[in-house]
Amino acid sequence: MYEQITLQVSDHVVRQAMHAALKSQQRIEEVLARWLEKTVSEMPVDELPDEEVLALTELQLAPTQEASLSELLSRNREGTLDAEGRRKLDELMRIYEHGLLRKAQALRVAVQRGLREPLQP
Repeated sequence: MYEQITLQVSDHVVRQAMHAALKSQQRIEEVLARWLEKTVSEMPVDELPDEEVLALTELQLAPTQEASLSELLSRNREGTLDAEGRRKLDELMRIYEHGLLRKAQALRVAVQRGLREPLQP
């Protein structure tokens, strides 16, 4: 579900959004909406409600991402990874590392809030 709202943003934000819109051939409204969506999905873990913190403690790569990562890592070890494969591997590693960071943050917050026991006493 989407809701239309009106926002006032700085000239700097407008310039940045216009630049991104031109590059991606999208409307400026679509760019701003995407940025807002990303910002909300990347809220600091300690600002999330308990149920979202707990969900993050169980975060894993999607099965298709996990399979792709395993295959690309294997090809990399064998020395058969081409430039496109390296690009995909780099992107999946960024996703994996970001997920690990969010999961670790969520575990810390969950323990602090008493939602989970510490992993080690």
